[in-house]
Amino acid sequence: MQLRHDSLDAHLAQPLSPLYVITSDEHLLALEAADKIRKAARVQGFSEREVLTANRYFNWGELLAASQALSLFGDRKLIELRIPTGKPGREGGQALQQYAAEVNPDTVTLIALPALDWQTKKAGWVAALQKAAVYIDIPLVERAHLPAWIAARLAAQKQSAERQALEFIVERVEGNLLAAHQEIQKLGLLYPEGKLNFEQVHDAVLNVARYDVFKLSEAMLTGDAARLVRMVEGLKGEGEPLPLVLWAVSDEIRTLLKLRAGVDQGRPLSALCKENRVWGPRERLVGAALRRLDLATLRSAQQDAAQVDKLVKGLRAEAQLGDAWDALLQLCLKIARG
Repeated sequence: MQLRHDSLDAHLAQPLSPLYVITSDEHLLALEAADKIRKAARVQGFSEREVLTANRYFNWGELLAASQALSLFGDRKLIELRIPTGKPGREGGQALQQYAAEVNPDTVTLIALPALDWQTKKAGWVAALQKAAVYIDIPLVERAHLPAWIAARLAAQKQSAERQALEFIVERVEGNLLAAHQEIQKLGLLYPEGKLNFEQVHDAVLNVARYDVFKLSEAMLTGDAARLVRMVEGLKGEGEPLPLVLWAVSDEIRTLLKLRAGVDQGRPLSALCKENRVWGPRERLVGAALRRLDLATLRSAQQDAAQVDKLVKGLRAEAQLGDAWDALLQLCLKIARG
């Protein structure tokens, strides 16, 4: 029986089936689905739990033995079988087919698998599990669906956010639902129920995303040279990885270069910012920076960034001498001063 993961809650309100399979590479959703099954099992009297992991040296006889063994306390049992590779091998495949055909109705078995490739899906053991189990195949949450997913999670904690704020979160957590989940939970802790504005989301999310590094870009865009010097020295003193700081600065320069080139061609800055995912307060900062920075300065800064990268890697840089941190500071000041 195939079951959509968003239909699991309704299914678990009924008596449990003896066999469940969860297959997914979306680890957060797979973990949440498994937790729901565990909770329902406890409520319905399956108070004993046994966990098996099918690694390279796993004895598949243990699975059948776990199903047939009686609890010392007479409790019903939840058996979890984890197959991290998704490839049980010939012996494991045969054991799974036998297990599916002879599943013990007095136990609940939960089998956890990663997403299966097209070839593995054709295997006999997969077909046997799909026929005998409640089979939950959880797809990846694609980039286009992530804003709606985040909005739904916010709604569950009685919060909401404007589209721009949702897109901002997406940019920071794309490809990592666990990070998205953590950010959403943090918003629930920081702010009361209701609608969140962009500034609230911006400040909260950046606090976990190398906050000081991003603030360095902010100081560079505003042209605050004194603050810029303090921040570079602070990052150096705290042991912040120089490659990460250089990446943040270089990324900002590349964005400014794209925007400057577009503006010089007569395109509106607002449209260019949207294309390059420049949102909220940063859009205003970028606009102010572009008023003092021409194309030649930005191209020169991009070349300087490449030279600083050589210094960071211990290579000889023709246009830069001495300490890589000092070279980075000079690069930042070039953008700050225009």
